[in-house]
Amino acid sequence: MKNKRLFSFSLAFVFLVSSFLFAAQNSSSQKADEAKLLERLHSISSHRLFDYVKELASEKYAGRLTGTEEYNASARWVASHFKKWGISPAGDENTYLQAFPNPYTLVFKDCEVYLHLPYKDSIVKKYYRYEDEFIPGATSGSGEVTAEVVYVGYGITAPELGYDEYKGMDVKGKIVLMEREAPVSPGKDPELFKKWRPYSFHQYKLENAVAHGAKGMLYNYGPISNPNNSYSKDFIYSHVGDAVVSDVFSGTGRKHKDVVEKIKRTLNPQSFATGKVFTIRNATEHHPEGIGYNVNGILEGSDPVLKNEVIILGGHLDHLGLCYEIMPGANDNASAVAVIMGVAEALTKSPVKLRRSVMFLCFGAEEQGVVGSQYYLKHPFIPPEKTLALINMDGVGCGDKISALAAKNYPEFWEFIDRANQKYIHRLIRPSYFANIARPRLDAARFMWKEVPTISISAYGARSYYHITKDDIDTITPEILEDLAQLLFLAVIDMANQDTLDFRK
Repeated sequence: MKNKRLFSFSLAFVFLVSSFLFAAQNSSSQKADEAKLLERLHSISSHRLFDYVKELASEKYAGRLTGTEEYNASARWVASHFKKWGISPAGDENTYLQAFPNPYTLVFKDCEVYLHLPYKDSIVKKYYRYEDEFIPGATSGSGEVTAEVVYVGYGITAPELGYDEYKGMDVKGKIVLMEREAPVSPGKDPELFKKWRPYSFHQYKLENAVAHGAKGMLYNYGPISNPNNSYSKDFIYSHVGDAVVSDVFSGTGRKHKDVVEKIKRTLNPQSFATGKVFTIRNATEHHPEGIGYNVNGILEGSDPVLKNEVIILGGHLDHLGLCYEIMPGANDNASAVAVIMGVAEALTKSPVKLRRSVMFLCFGAEEQGVVGSQYYLKHPFIPPEKTLALINMDGVGCGDKISALAAKNYPEFWEFIDRANQKYIHRLIRPSYFANIARPRLDAARFMWKEVPTISISAYGARSYYHITKDDIDTITPEILEDLAQLLFLAVIDMANQDTLDFRK
């Protein structure tokens, strides 16, 4: 009996020592792996990422308007890096490019907006400054229209809502002045907004103006450039700002701010003929045959089962092209593509192998209606139900703080990003909730509608420029690119190597 107890004690002691040695050895191995991982982490360089942005925002790609040869060249440039790093193609016919139909419009320099001012027996022309006071409509027809301006509020005809801003207004052959969006807010009353949502789209507004016989439009939209609209051959329009709107309202006995507030408060149209005559002239060339491309590469996971599940790191490659000057799109969205490339290269050289697959997806035509991501989801390389998460990035290169849109929608997903930040990067990150009921402005919206958990990352904290020529390389903060790439490198590895992962719960 004594010998048996002694044997049991000896066995327990050996087991305890073995367990301790194994744990120590395992801990030592983990520390070695972490050291190697951190070495790879610090190989992600702000200088290299900045150079990627500088390349994509350069004149050779002419603003990367999807459908143009310059955009195609930028897509091939990104794909060449994926190939160099050993990332497998996930596009059409064993290439990195996924093609989709995408009409586009080129805008040339002979564009102007001016007001006709009666003075004694003549007319004085007041011209507006490009970009400061107007920008040509990026899908405008080519030509010139001179006509009276009729204010039509939000340009909505909605019989089921008892609302028609064209009722009683003669706009045939005239120019309409119109507001963007809708008179109700998705944040203030989501259920009411859903009824108005179809009327908030730019395409609807333009097509409704054409249907009522208008020949031109002054769109109160900035002025900023935006190619996300319909094209009508003989319809001439430009985006305008406060200077033009103020001149239209001047002398009418109405104040623009008061009129807009009354529309929102009463949900009753406030349309009126202004008596002001304007000329809009644009020189454009429409290409209905346009083809766009997504750029898509994949790192296949090492686990025979888990490799069939994918985590996507995405962001749109395109911008606005020339309207009529180059819109470089350094922050929007060359910055995101640079981060994708930085993470992609680091993962191919990671000492920790990925069990799940990771896809790098650079969308085309986000600026033209979030088209590339919509097409991808209809023709996915890996089905949405096997897509565990999308980390989408848009405008990540300007500032020192990070915004994580929809992080509160998916707290378990957000935890991976937050944990990596808390342990290694230490940037201020602001998580938020995203209802996603307005018209789609981000590729993230398309994925969320397909029930793919999605967090959309952007940067803030410094002055940035949106959809104008000043969004250039001089606005970029290289350090935020590096920190974000390092953060996502760690978070993606963590997610890719979990035994189970389900953010849809």
